[in-house]
Amino acid sequence: MTTLTNDQIRQLNNYSVYLEATGIPIFHAKNVDNALPMIKLISQAPNDPIAASFFMRRVGMFISMQFYMMTMYDEIWDGPLESLQFFVTTEYNNKTISTYIPAEYFRNVKEHRAEDIRLVWEHQCYPIIQQLRAQCSISPLTLWENVFGYLLWHYYVFLDNPVIAEQAKIDWNLLQDDEMWKKFTTKSSLSNYLKGKNPAQLINAPVRTTCCFSKDIPGLQKCGFCPN
Repeated sequence: MTTLTNDQIRQLNNYSVYLEATGIPIFHAKNVDNALPMIKLISQAPNDPIAASFFMRRVGMFISMQFYMMTMYDEIWDGPLESLQFFVTTEYNNKTISTYIPAEYFRNVKEHRAEDIRLVWEHQCYPIIQQLRAQCSISPLTLWENVFGYLLWHYYVFLDNPVIAEQAKIDWNLLQDDEMWKKFTTKSSLSNYLKGKNPAQLINAPVRTTCCFSKDIPGLQKCGFCPN
């Protein structure tokens, strides 16, 4: 266990990730497959695929903070999926879903960073995507792209900062590594998303190939990466 600073906690909170739940957790990352009706109700999504996409954008905020904490602070959250919990909250007068993670599961990154990057992709992100796809017809690419947009912004900032750029480049390359992705799926979805370009080339471009449907959620707008 590591002790997080106030700045770290504030950054997590900015991405709707909390060390203390401000509401009662309603489900966790291991029973997402039973939670889609609840997600649909909270988000007011008109159908299940839109509800699944909405939720994966919220998960994407947690996943992006995992890699942010790794690159910036050499720390990561490594708790069981049952401890990756979700609760209802309000943002900008809209009901939404936020993430609660007990602080006791934060630890230092391993010497071989690829092990922890694979941990996040294969054992935290991928199981949630699989559960959502088991409950509705939605492209896995849509769900993965809902995570990548946040990462693109973080590493655009990191790679432009000489203090952290060297470590950021190492992590950014590991995040895309085909061999790592092939351990649990067919290819690197992140490499496919980037198409050989770096964050600076994509940050203001319609980089997505699928729509995230945020425009179909009451209170939300079309995202800046949408291809439509």
